[in-house]
Amino acid sequence: MPTLRLALAQANATVGDLEGNSRKILEMAAQAGANGAHLIAFPEMMLTGYPVEDLALRPSYQHASISALDRLSSDLVSAGLGDLVTIVGYLDCVDTGPSHAQVPSPVNAAAVLHQGRIVARYIKHHLPNYGVFDEARYFLPGTIPTHLRIGGTTITLAICEDLWRTGGPVEWAREVSSSLLLVLNASPYERNKTDVRRTLCSERAIEAGCAVAYVNLVGGQDELVFDGDSMVVDAKGKVIARGAQFVEELLMVELQLPDSPIHDDVTQLAGQLSSEEPGETGEIRERLPEFEEIYAALVCGLADYVNKNHFKSVILGLSGGIDSALVAALACDAIGADRVYGVSMPSVYSSEHSKDDAADMAERTGLHLRTVPIAPMVDAFMDSLKLTGLAEENLQARVRGTTLMGISNQEGHLVLTTGNKSELSVGYSTLYGDSVGGFAPIKDVPKMLVWELSRWRNAQAAERGLTPPIPPSSIEKPPSAELRPDQKDSDSLPDYPVLDALLEGYVASDHGSAQLIEAGFDPAMVDRIIRLTDGAEYKRRQSPPGTKISLRAFGRDRRLPITNAWREGGS
Repeated sequence: MPTLRLALAQANATVGDLEGNSRKILEMAAQAGANGAHLIAFPEMMLTGYPVEDLALRPSYQHASISALDRLSSDLVSAGLGDLVTIVGYLDCVDTGPSHAQVPSPVNAAAVLHQGRIVARYIKHHLPNYGVFDEARYFLPGTIPTHLRIGGTTITLAICEDLWRTGGPVEWAREVSSSLLLVLNASPYERNKTDVRRTLCSERAIEAGCAVAYVNLVGGQDELVFDGDSMVVDAKGKVIARGAQFVEELLMVELQLPDSPIHDDVTQLAGQLSSEEPGETGEIRERLPEFEEIYAALVCGLADYVNKNHFKSVILGLSGGIDSALVAALACDAIGADRVYGVSMPSVYSSEHSKDDAADMAERTGLHLRTVPIAPMVDAFMDSLKLTGLAEENLQARVRGTTLMGISNQEGHLVLTTGNKSELSVGYSTLYGDSVGGFAPIKDVPKMLVWELSRWRNAQAAERGLTPPIPPSSIEKPPSAELRPDQKDSDSLPDYPVLDALLEGYVASDHGSAQLIEAGFDPAMVDRIIRLTDGAEYKRRQSPPGTKISLRAFGRDRRLPITNAWREGGS
């Protein structure tokens, strides 16, 4: 049987950077060629970046994508890589005919480049609809299966969600007796999702009776983060190669594939495969442990948001609390402590240990720290406004927000917001105060997970003989906004283990009040937390973007009407 040397290019693309993405394709193709690859596959929409969102609707971007693909085909030949079969995801367009208002319409496509030509194109049957594309805004063409024949063996192409449908690619592969189902992906990271992918690939391989190769994008794009985790499974569903998570790499694997019968619907490519027995099938990377995986996702998302948007540095308020400490640690790991600026902004209610913890954080990590007392600024406002109670408390938060934004405007830093998902859920934040910023690294991280990640990060540093970045007292002390004497979060909210469990049911699982009460939560608390969560929608709409790590992230996956008379429980 012929042996196919396959290269899966787990690459990090940037939306709109056609030139930079093309360079990356050429670089990784050259690496694959040097390793004797017959075929290299890149992720879904690698050339254009993903998701392109409404850029897909612009004819100028559609045409730029197609032109970049043509140049890439020529550049591969110029680089001596014309014989390497190169499969690239990109944005194409189709003429929908005179009966449609939008002509042409965007399509999610893959091109097969060989010997300076585009020898085949695969157009996906639909665009995804999970907060990445709004399916109703795009024309959905019928799918024409694409099969390639190289050296006597047949390969069937598919794109991402095609694999999730019953039938589809499996049926196509069976029709032509394919030896390999090759799937191009841009599948965002979510907690506990990787095992689902592996199971799915194994199931589809068994159903199709052929090997499955799954290549996935890696890197951050706005709120999404892609984790790679590319893999190859054999026809019996066994994983024979698996890439790393959150790392750009070329996964090489040798596959001994059976000959396939000649079929009229298969594109024949020139060239022969190796007749040698395959060597080592490829490296199988283990999935990262839970907290390491989540932390890596948050670091990757933050790093790419900062770097792809060309911010030179970030700034955040360092209160000495656990949320700002975790965000500071993430920032130092993502872009280096020399690019992280912390500001301690003590008020008359700030404890000495809070100020000390902020200084300790800077000492442990090496980030820049300055102190800007806010009491004089608060006093100036109070002399004019005469605020009391909650309005006075919120004024302090807004003075801090104004301070950070002013420094950002003056010095060019990106402001990081330090609020977590639990606070975002119930509106436990001040608009234009502690909620200001350009990026919110932990907006999809519940409070209990904030503590767990912080403990994990410190333990990981200790195991490596390094200084733990987060002060232990920031982890151990009761959380407080310190906006009034002896204030604690528990004065206003249930204990966080209870609150997070309730929010998991209401926000993530859409359980109603009756289900939550049946699950054992106090009815009065259920009513109060639901009212707080529903009433905070207007705040969430104004929150900055932040890395999505869950199935139901605010803003992208879960949006309620701001004007909304519905109340759970009929109240």
